[in-house]
Amino acid sequence: MDELVARAAALVARRPGDARLRRVGSSRAGTPLWLLSVGHGTRQALVVAGPHANEPVGGATVLRLAERLLDDPRLTEGADATWNLLLCLDPDGLRRNEGWLSGPYTLGRYFRRFFRPGFLEQPEWLPEGAAAAALPETRALLGLLDELKPFFQCSLHGVDVGGGFVELTRDLPGLDQRMAHAAARLGIPRELGPYDTLYWPRLGPAVYRIPPPRPRDLAAAITEAAVESTWYHPHRHGTVTAVVEAPMWGVAAVEDGSPPDDRDTALRTVSQTLRHDTHVLERVLARVRPHLAGAPDAAHLLAPVDDYLLVCPGLADAWDPDAGDPAHPLPPLSTAHLAALRIAGRRIAVRTAGLLHQLVSGAGRDPAGALPELDGLIDTWCADYEDGCGARWIPVARQVEYQARVVLAAFELAGRHPSGPARSGESDWGTQPAVPMHRE
Repeated sequence: MDELVARAAALVARRPGDARLRRVGSSRAGTPLWLLSVGHGTRQALVVAGPHANEPVGGATVLRLAERLLDDPRLTEGADATWNLLLCLDPDGLRRNEGWLSGPYTLGRYFRRFFRPGFLEQPEWLPEGAAAAALPETRALLGLLDELKPFFQCSLHGVDVGGGFVELTRDLPGLDQRMAHAAARLGIPRELGPYDTLYWPRLGPAVYRIPPPRPRDLAAAITEAAVESTWYHPHRHGTVTAVVEAPMWGVAAVEDGSPPDDRDTALRTVSQTLRHDTHVLERVLARVRPHLAGAPDAAHLLAPVDDYLLVCPGLADAWDPDAGDPAHPLPPLSTAHLAALRIAGRRIAVRTAGLLHQLVSGAGRDPAGALPELDGLIDTWCADYEDGCGARWIPVARQVEYQARVVLAAFELAGRHPSGPARSGESDWGTQPAVPMHRE
């Protein structure tokens, strides 16, 4: 985090007439939220890095973007644009991930040091609407959106295991081809069936439209419907938002659009595996929870553990062809969808195991004897990612270059297809029933 701010400040010192750095808010721990702005155009673009604590690639991407903007005036003066680059929306969470950021980049190291806050502490989510936003990071971003009224907003996310994809609040025709070209040049697999877009409209290969949000309770919002967020908040200003996902460990199977050999058997396996893993983790949690009183960071680490275990049964049922809700049947599924569901089920389990491992390690003692079991689970599940799914590390430079190219393509297309101020940018806002999405 400190290096990110220092490098941004160095850019400003080198080009003070073209770049500015200002504080736009503070985190819950009092860490400054810094905005790097490049250009002096009348059309505002906002790029948000670090919305999820365990997805650090966006910080490097905004620095790469800043360098390109300073080198190519066609992107600023030529486009009458000012680029506003938020260096990190959740700096406190990013600091909690610094244990694995320096490498070596192995799945075991990543998951043992993984941190992502509970659902209620994720700053882009507005479960009770913008007026009730409680987190200072969220309020800072909302204020920035209402101040800038950007024509284009981009949120930079990362996929730990899988492939790259884009989610849009409004179609940008041609983005799928631009994305495919960048992915092919850089060896990035495109995710053709992400589990969190399972029921969403498909705008092109690996490009999906985010449904308009509807109010839901906590469990339903997490597992069944698109929720109110800072992605949709600026639509009153005519903003189009692009959520750009870049993978850390790539899996080739997520871009296999062929029909599956045996859909139902694969779904049953995914569901049964998730139920089994959930029961194992619930038993471990029941053993260690009584010994965590007074342990450092216990509350912060337990919140996501409880959230993950809360949603697992609903996800397992939704993916099970024998237990799904007839009112929300599964859509047609490709081999890519089944690969993504397998990865997603395992992701929830291994993240939970990693958080429990940190809880016990941080307590300084292990009276329940849980650490050997947790180490075994993490090692087994990471081996399944590598050997069963073929997960391979993608060098950081390629992750960053891919994400930067997709952002620049979306920016150009958003400027080419402007939208006037509207409540949502969608003609069917609020008229359709809630659609399942199975968002983490």
